[in-house]
Amino acid sequence: MKSEMTHRERIMAAINHESTDRIPMDYWGVAEITDKLMKHFGVSTMPALAKCLDIDKIMEVNPIMKPGKRNGTWDVEMRSIIVAGGAGSYDEPVSHPLADYETIDEIEANYVWPTTDMFDYSNIKKQCEYYRNEGFAIDGGYISLTYFYTMIRGIEQMLVDLSTDEELADYMLLKINEFASAHTARILEEANGLVDITQITDDFGTQSSLLMSEKMIERYFGKYYESNIAMAKSYGAKVFHHDDGAISELIPWIVNKGCQVLNPLQWHLPGWDLAKLKKEHGNNICFHGGIDNQHVLPFGSKEEVKAEVRACIDALYCDKKGYILAPCHCIQANTPLENILTMYDHAREYCHV
Repeated sequence: MKSEMTHRERIMAAINHESTDRIPMDYWGVAEITDKLMKHFGVSTMPALAKCLDIDKIMEVNPIMKPGKRNGTWDVEMRSIIVAGGAGSYDEPVSHPLADYETIDEIEANYVWPTTDMFDYSNIKKQCEYYRNEGFAIDGGYISLTYFYTMIRGIEQMLVDLSTDEELADYMLLKINEFASAHTARILEEANGLVDITQITDDFGTQSSLLMSEKMIERYFGKYYESNIAMAKSYGAKVFHHDDGAISELIPWIVNKGCQVLNPLQWHLPGWDLAKLKKEHGNNICFHGGIDNQHVLPFGSKEEVKAEVRACIDALYCDKKGYILAPCHCIQANTPLENILTMYDHAREYCHV
C-alpha cells in the first residue's frame, strides 16, 4: 500500500479488496446541489469539486446523442416536475410509448427501437484521458433492463407482462438488452481500456421488500446478467450494481452473478444488517454508499450525520478494505451543505483516530 494513493488507486484498491491509505469516498448529487457546492468552493468542474471536497469521485463518461426527432434514447416524453418546497426539479415521463400495445406485432409496427447509430462515441477516449490525467477512476456504460422497461412500458405494465405474458416480456427484454448491451460495449471499446467501472444494474427492490421474487428475477434477467457481466469483464471493467430498496435477500444472487460493487446499501430499510453483510459477503463484493439521504443527510443534525458515518465505517471498513463511503443515491437539492461537508470531513477524521 502506498502512503498516499491517487483517487483512482484508492477506488480500485477498495474494489479489489486491498487495504487503502484512508477511507475511499464518492459523491452522487442532483444538479442543483452540485451547483451549490461548486459555488461554495468557487469551481466549475467535477474534478475541481472533488479535489475541494478531497474525495475520490468516480467520473462518468458518455457518448453524444446525434440530433434527431426522438425524445431521448427511448422516445419517452418527459416533463420537469418541481419538487416539494421548490428546491429543485426532476424530469419524469409524461407517458410511456409502449404502454397501450398488447402484442409484439403492434410494437413492431409502431415503435422504432434505439440503435448505436443514434450516438457519436468518438469523444469517449478524450473524456477518459482527461479524467485519468486528473487522477480519477472512470465509469462508462449503463445497463438497467428494469429501468428501461418501465420507461417505455410503465412499471405496472412491466409487472403484468412478467406475470401473465412470458412471450411479450421475453421479447421486450431481448430488444432492450440488444441495444443496452451493444451501447455499453461501444463505450468500452472506444475507451480502449481506460474505463474502470461499468454499471449493470436494476431496481429489484421497494421500501419494504423485493419488487418480484428471486425466481422471477432469475427467470427473466439471469441470462442477461451472465452475458453482460462477461462482456464487461472482457474489456477489463469492474461491474458496479446499483439496486435501491430492501434487497438484502437478493445479495447472494447478485454476488453469484459476478457483480463486484454493490450500491446503495439502504440499511435502514427492512432486512439489512451491515455487520452481517460484511461478514458474509465482504470478501466477494465491494460496498458503496450507505449514508442515508432520505432522512439523515437532508433533515438530520450534524451529530446525526456523524453517527451515520461512524456506523457505516465501523461495519463496512473495519478491515480497511472493500468499502467506498458515499450517499445512498443522489444527494437531494434540499440537503444543507453543512451536512454534506460534515459527512466527508468526519469520515476522514474518524478513520484517523
